[in-house]
Amino acid sequence: MIRPPVAAGETSAGVVLRRALRRQRGRVLAGTLLLCLHQVTEVLVPVAIGVIIDRAVATGDVRALLLSLAGLAALFTVLAFAYRTGARLAYAAVEREAHAVRVEIAGRALDPRGHRSGMRDGELLSVTASDAELSALVVRVAGLSAAAITAIVVAAVALLVVDVPLGLGVLVGVPLVVVALQRMAPLLTRRSASQQEALATTTALAVDLVSGLRVLRGIGAQDHAARRYAATSQQALGVTLRAATTKGLHAGLTTTVNGLFLAVVAGVAGWLALQGRLTIGELVAVVGLAQFIAEPVQTLGYCVQLFAMARGSAGRVARVLGAAPVVRPGTAGPPDPSPSRLVLDSVGYAGLDGFSLRVDAGEVLGVLAYDPSEAEALVALLSGRVPREDHRGTLYVDGVPAEDLHIDALRGAVLVEQHDVALFEGTLRDNLAAGADVDETVLRAAVRAAAAEDVLDAHPQGIDRQLTERGANLSGGQRQRIGLARALVADPPVLVLHNPTTAIDAVTEAYLADGLASARGTAGAHGTAGARSTVLISSSPALLRVTHRVAVIDRGRVVAEGSHEHLLASDARYREEVLR
Repeated sequence: MIRPPVAAGETSAGVVLRRALRRQRGRVLAGTLLLCLHQVTEVLVPVAIGVIIDRAVATGDVRALLLSLAGLAALFTVLAFAYRTGARLAYAAVEREAHAVRVEIAGRALDPRGHRSGMRDGELLSVTASDAELSALVVRVAGLSAAAITAIVVAAVALLVVDVPLGLGVLVGVPLVVVALQRMAPLLTRRSASQQEALATTTALAVDLVSGLRVLRGIGAQDHAARRYAATSQQALGVTLRAATTKGLHAGLTTTVNGLFLAVVAGVAGWLALQGRLTIGELVAVVGLAQFIAEPVQTLGYCVQLFAMARGSAGRVARVLGAAPVVRPGTAGPPDPSPSRLVLDSVGYAGLDGFSLRVDAGEVLGVLAYDPSEAEALVALLSGRVPREDHRGTLYVDGVPAEDLHIDALRGAVLVEQHDVALFEGTLRDNLAAGADVDETVLRAAVRAAAAEDVLDAHPQGIDRQLTERGANLSGGQRQRIGLARALVADPPVLVLHNPTTAIDAVTEAYLADGLASARGTAGAHGTAGARSTVLISSSPALLRVTHRVAVIDRGRVVAEGSHEHLLASDARYREEVLR
């Protein structure tokens, strides 16, 4: 389902973090309460030991000692249960939020309207795999921070009961320590964001190189590509090391300040004991509390790091989720079939200038562009990837302006199959059916029309043959034919094929051309409203010969039209371009 457009600036790092807390508020609240209970029981352990020393050990009261030990056992039981359950809820909240963010990013990346995030596929992969998880850490920060603050407050109250000046010292000193450590948070955020961005760039380059590995090897550029990746990876390493240095410095300062604070509290408690103001049990309790306070202070320092990482990654998540769509389609449903399935009226975009073209119902139209960039521009327009403000003129689909159609209606009416076919990991059957419930007879008929029967026959599993990622275990020509078969299975009213045979040998190409003409010519006569239309954007003579008409594009306009045979006989440049 397509989500409504996101207004520019509506999503920010803060919005992503606050939304995570709201979305997981039930688990966050329950987990935080249990973690706070755990910290309260942790604080009570040294207090209980001090009380036991003064009221049972020092007095020699066996009954009081047994009762005290039973109470201590109950205290540890509550402590263990609270931590185990609270931590489980906290981690579950983090993972559920990370999952929700990953699904949102995937939906944004797959949105047929496109997005203006400016990120490449590899960067989106990094945001989905890494930043989604890191941004969700704000859920953990909330629980840990609340628990640490609870521990410090309860410990300070316990110290106030023992000695007011000592308790006040802790209540004043701890906030000062936390504020001092917080001063490094902006630097940590910047370094974490830079680290994630550098890693995303490296991932994007790796994805590009892997997907184009065969081409790189074919032109002998693999060494240059490897050096480029090494340089980018080295840069990412430098950024990562700077981030690690900052985190290490922050951790070191936290530990140092924590240790000094502990030494001061323990020293003051020892001096008070020497003055006779504290009993042995109270001294043990104070020293235990002073040692314990080191843990929540350390936790608060750790939370500063986690929040910095979460905020940096949340900014990158917000960049994807808040990106405006490339195109803003209309709301009209599927149009009624008309005698002219496609009409481009005085269109101007990229290399096209005042370009006009008509595709009749039932027609197989060939398009030959002397400049390949003009063919690319036409494909982009027909696929609905060009924002309305970026082109002049109008594209009509069955008499309705394309920008007025809902994107599902537009994609249902016009299917554009690129020559660079995208196949997915799974079986051939899954790739051909593309998620629809299609009869096997239809699948095999499409495979036959696409001259791809050898792809099935070459493997024992046939149509249930497993494909690896991007169909890498098929040749380029096999991928193209399977992609064409998939398009034929979809059976759209208008099918646009862009150079569908660039990786196919001449003999197979001839069979494919005949099969394509037969498969797309069975829905009605040429010119009959409702009949399916096909646009072949190609310079292949085998494909152009099965068309009803060929339109020749030069300098952004249609300069010649006619049958393939007529143009071969009458147009020297057409003949040279097609037969070379």
